[in-house]
Amino acid sequence: MTTTIPATTAMKAQARRLRSALGARGQTLSHSAALELVAQTHGLADWNTAAALSPAGQALQPHTVGEPVRGHYLGQPFTGRVHALRRKGAAHMEIEIQLDQPVNVSRSALFEAPRRRIRATIGPEGRSIGATSDGVPHLQIAAA
Repeated sequence: MTTTIPATTAMKAQARRLRSALGARGQTLSHSAALELVAQTHGLADWNTAAALSPAGQALQPHTVGEPVRGHYLGQPFTGRVHALRRKGAAHMEIEIQLDQPVNVSRSALFEAPRRRIRATIGPEGRSIGATSDGVPHLQIAAA
């Protein structure tokens, strides 16, 4: 018998519903414990195994080479085209963008550091996993 593993987003929603149902009965359960239980209900050893076997394409917003994109890089607006893509695990991809106009990434009025091409690892929501010290993602993209 073959079991289909749902997308990680679906399993996370199941974990939230499980926590909510148990909470209504006065039982507390951490989110990580709920994820482990959801994985086990799908016949898997643990959450890490479930996340690894989950269909990668369902969690990612697809981008294609040559696709026009827009967004913000280090707080600066940009437009450009996807130059390269590389999958990095089930839920992330490395994206390289050739910018239409260089973006100055320096915050100093005395110095300019223009970037013509940027590269970052993004999650399914189009935001980089790297962030500035105030928590703002380095890169935020959307289809142009």
